[in-house]
Amino acid sequence: MASKLGMVVLLISGFFAARCAAVVTTGEPVVAGLSWGFYDTSCPSVEGIVRWHVTEALRRDIGIAAGLVRIFFHDCFPQGCDASVLLTGSQSELGEIPNQTLRPSALKLIEDIRAAVQSACGAKVSCADITTLATRDAIVASGGPYLDVPLGRRDGLAPASSDKVGLLPAPFFDVPTLIQAFKDRNLDKTDLVALSGAHTIGLGHCGSFNDRFDGSKPIMDPVLVKKLQAKCAKDVPVNSVTQELDVRTPNAFDNKYYFDLIAKQGIFKSDQGLIEDAQTNRTAVRFALNQAAFFDQFARSMVKMSQMDVLTGNAGEIRNNCAAPNRRSSELLQRCRRRPRLRRGRLINLWSN
Repeated sequence: MASKLGMVVLLISGFFAARCAAVVTTGEPVVAGLSWGFYDTSCPSVEGIVRWHVTEALRRDIGIAAGLVRIFFHDCFPQGCDASVLLTGSQSELGEIPNQTLRPSALKLIEDIRAAVQSACGAKVSCADITTLATRDAIVASGGPYLDVPLGRRDGLAPASSDKVGLLPAPFFDVPTLIQAFKDRNLDKTDLVALSGAHTIGLGHCGSFNDRFDGSKPIMDPVLVKKLQAKCAKDVPVNSVTQELDVRTPNAFDNKYYFDLIAKQGIFKSDQGLIEDAQTNRTAVRFALNQAAFFDQFARSMVKMSQMDVLTGNAGEIRNNCAAPNRRSSELLQRCRRRPRLRRGRLINLWSN
């Protein structure tokens, strides 16, 4: 326990050192409507507020870093970085299977930061931008590269559809399926290998990797198989047992995840396949041998993904609560749903099922 606490303190204390030592200038083009200094006038303190809250949260629970990275990815991949995954309700993305295990503590942190930012600046900063900044700072605080991210995103008014959430890559995908899934979102094979490296931190639930126990390809290290089989035999209720995705340095953002793949210790089929498939092997090996190369490409791929299908200008809104659209749009939606009209002599509700 003491050693783990010591690692957490070391990682957090290294936040500013890591920021200075591992700054990556990506050179990625900036989408129209976003800019590097978007809040310089309207909310100059936003980055400091976000950084303080993230640092404090990770000091208490380093696992929140992986939770933020996963929320960011699950938000951006389906319909763009619009904070739609944060919305609650009966039709929310949070109810979809890939999102049911998103960390409540990480979701709460984003809302806590939103409240602090609005207290300081008013309703100037979107939940989408807060999520982006919090994810960046969590990566840095875990030992990863510092990357500048353009800002100016606005929040979506509605969650992504089930079909769009279904676009999220699954842990049982093989490499050709992964490549196609990323290509459909204008991300290439190098982006795939780099972004998969986020699994250097984080957890997997037994149901997401127990397909590796049957000896089928890609093969998992037999010693690790036995360990995980024994562990997952106690997975009652389902998804109550977790496993670190990086068996070497699970709380540090580094390139040891790629060493795991070389040793056949990748937890997910989708991870292990990266070292087995000729289309991705060379890049995965390069990242295992050169952490700077991994950090550089990870930063580029993150900035690229952070600008997918963003809402800017007058599109979307700045939410007053990250979990719900503003009252203005919410009430309008409810009025439309309740407005009666006559059709063929019957009284029905608009948009009724």
